[in-house]
Amino acid sequence: MAKFTVYFKDKAIHSGIFDSGVVHIGRDETSDLVVDSLAVAPAHAVVVIKDGTSVIKQMNEKFPLLINDHTTKEWNLKNNDVINIGKHYIVYNTTDEFSEKIFEVSPADFTDPDVRALNEKLDDANKTPDANLQVLNGVHIGRILRLKKAMTRLGHEGAGVIVIARRKDGYFLSALQGHDGLIVNRQPLGDRTVQLQNNDVIVVDSTEMQFFLD
Repeated sequence: MAKFTVYFKDKAIHSGIFDSGVVHIGRDETSDLVVDSLAVAPAHAVVVIKDGTSVIKQMNEKFPLLINDHTTKEWNLKNNDVINIGKHYIVYNTTDEFSEKIFEVSPADFTDPDVRALNEKLDDANKTPDANLQVLNGVHIGRILRLKKAMTRLGHEGAGVIVIARRKDGYFLSALQGHDGLIVNRQPLGDRTVQLQNNDVIVVDSTEMQFFLD
């Protein structure tokens, strides 16, 4: 499974996830990944996703294809490769990649009876569509964290800790410890419990993460 996130001036503007097939990148609004810039050809490039590989190919000789700032006509994409297009760029990720530890990430182990009951219903929770977080800034930019557990905790002692609960009706975010610096879509989290929606942006200890469903 491949994820492409389009950035403009280091800000994520939209993303797409693809299992297989051909992904069209270009200025034309019919493209699978639309990049609204005159530096982009209407049909700029295509990515062929097949058998676990993603091969990108140049479509227009007048518009160079740059991968990691190197000009090429064809490239076998690897996790965290960057497709450079004018002032935009696209980060390629495989969504099963998250090898480095960014936060303390663990299933919540609390005494609250509601939490215990939720953990006991993990099988039911697994019917919820799978979801992920992608890091949008810092040294771990592009990393993917898959939210597989009934309860996932993120953060550090003294710097704010959140918990994401996976339920039948979706994913719910709340503050477990501290509130300073915990933000959802540019709004302080506070004492709220927020049901996460596709492409919501979470900030924990200055690290931005985008929530997305598989």
